[in-house]
Amino acid sequence: MLELLPTPPTDPLWDLTYEFGGDERPERLNLVLGVYRDQTGTTPVMTAVREAEIRLAERSDSKEYRGLSGNAAFNRSLLELVLGPTGPTDRAAAVQTVAGSGALRLLADLICRTRPGTTVWISDPAYVNHRPILEAAGLRVRTYGWRDAEGGFDTAGVLRELADAQRDDVVLLQGCCHNPTGVDPLLDDWEALAESAARGGWVPFVDLAYHGLGDGLEADMLPTRMLAARVPEMLIAVSCSKNFGLYSDRVGCAIVLGASDRAVRHAETALQNAARTLYSMPPEHGAAVVTTILQDEGLRAAWRTELEVMRGRIMDNRADLVAHLSALGCAEQARSLARQKGMFSMLPLSAQQMLRLRRQYAIYGTTSGRINIAGIPAHRIPCLARGIAGVLDTTDTPRTPSTPPTLPRQQSGPAAALQV
Repeated sequence: MLELLPTPPTDPLWDLTYEFGGDERPERLNLVLGVYRDQTGTTPVMTAVREAEIRLAERSDSKEYRGLSGNAAFNRSLLELVLGPTGPTDRAAAVQTVAGSGALRLLADLICRTRPGTTVWISDPAYVNHRPILEAAGLRVRTYGWRDAEGGFDTAGVLRELADAQRDDVVLLQGCCHNPTGVDPLLDDWEALAESAARGGWVPFVDLAYHGLGDGLEADMLPTRMLAARVPEMLIAVSCSKNFGLYSDRVGCAIVLGASDRAVRHAETALQNAARTLYSMPPEHGAAVVTTILQDEGLRAAWRTELEVMRGRIMDNRADLVAHLSALGCAEQARSLARQKGMFSMLPLSAQQMLRLRRQYAIYGTTSGRINIAGIPAHRIPCLARGIAGVLDTTDTPRTPSTPPTLPRQQSGPAAALQV
């Protein structure tokens, strides 16, 4: 039987990761996978997570099945976190999933069971796993542009293309810190998108994976809450990998909002049925950790402060890279990076230039130009800037240093931690 299997495509991100593992150059730098790393290059366990795990170990008395929806307390906590304490939780249901990717797949299955062959619109470029997940569920995929000629969010272009979306089409939007570009809509743009959805009848499908790492926790969730208040139906895939540091614990949540209690209950049952055929039920440990943190005032405050420190480090890394590129005369590239936010940045480099960056400078990013800003040790940023400048420089003419562009105003530090 297996001899009949055609050669399947491999995952490009993991291919690069495996190649990095075999690279023996001591100066090698892995900026492929989206994980937060501290100054030592380690992905740390958050202090609030460690304390929650200690408490769970001390009181653990059973490993009994939780049920098809997973941890009910976790689901309630995530609903409140995402929609807010005064949000429309009365017309929403949540099901715990195997991380954000599991939530995307369950919700894609829900769409297909509701209307087989539905068209789902995704941004171009998009998160590398969006199209495979949607198509594997049997959905049609169309794309809409994301950035304008200057590298910012293309408000007019996006609205113009989404005007072609039919009633009951689904539009996948990343709630904050767009992967891979780092380019987000402004609040006025989100208002326009909500108006487009309400007028055109398309259903927003929000992928919320990086909340807390862009403008702050509350600010990052504001667009999702805005949409939830404006449209009758909405789907939300939530990941706890990045902002809780629970990458390998695979913690996520699928949320549905409907116009009636009957519709929401049916959607919840359909999600449970989909989970039953895929993996039966999600693992408990990570969800219990998140629930312990969110339901304890002290742990919750400690987590939010720690999350703000992570956000500040990401901002500092980006600002430092912008400054070094400007000093090397790469003004245009620095301006492009300065307007981005969140864990990722999109280098204005071709696939060939990214290959040169890998082969000549041992710096690993994706062929599309995406790098993980959150994974750079601060002392390696000058090396990264020199590598970028090196693959851009096709002549022997020295570049003229330029003034670093001003980054978008974002709060960080203890004062901001009190405000989020």
